[in-house]
Amino acid sequence: GVYHVGLRLWEIAALAPRGLGLRQVALPYLEDLYEATHENVQLAVRDGGEVVYIEWLAARSSVGVHIRVGARWPLHATGVGLALLAHGEPEFQEAYRAGPLASFTPYTITDPARLRRVLAEVRRTGAAVSDRQVTDDALSVAAPVHGPDGTVTAAVSVVVPHADARVPTLVPAVRLAARGISRALGWRPDIPLTGEDRPPHTC
Repeated sequence: GVYHVGLRLWEIAALAPRGLGLRQVALPYLEDLYEATHENVQLAVRDGGEVVYIEWLAARSSVGVHIRVGARWPLHATGVGLALLAHGEPEFQEAYRAGPLASFTPYTITDPARLRRVLAEVRRTGAAVSDRQVTDDALSVAAPVHGPDGTVTAAVSVVVPHADARVPTLVPAVRLAARGISRALGWRPDIPLTGEDRPPHTC
């Protein structure tokens, strides 16, 4: 497979504070995730009620993802956005759910009660699955990245075709990448890495 690394570093620095340092730390783990899955890999941070993509590795043979470095999407409509929103401040989550939830496809979450349930599931499982919420043919699996103090500062995701049956194996692979980035940033989790977090060598 062939991947493309976004290099618009000036835009990362302008749109995401400390984005350059985060990208540099995360890139080896993103590349490992790409090699394990051969699918689109993304890294994003939260800016208000939106996600800002600060890196992406695009697989040419996979589903087309029209995302550029610096692109923005509402939190509720993407996997990385759900991962970030689920770990936001309770007051922020409540305010976000009360606001307008834009719809992009018939599958986009637009009901506040449903969004609350989805976010609770993200916190319970440590991963977010966004199925056809932005386009009718794509599914993303995302996991949160923790900073040194334990707060969620970013999220990483893999984007695959909607009909891809590998979601059960992609979840631990994405979680492992997110945990690796978190550790590299200085996070020290209370629970050590377990077998369920180990990704397959190939997908």
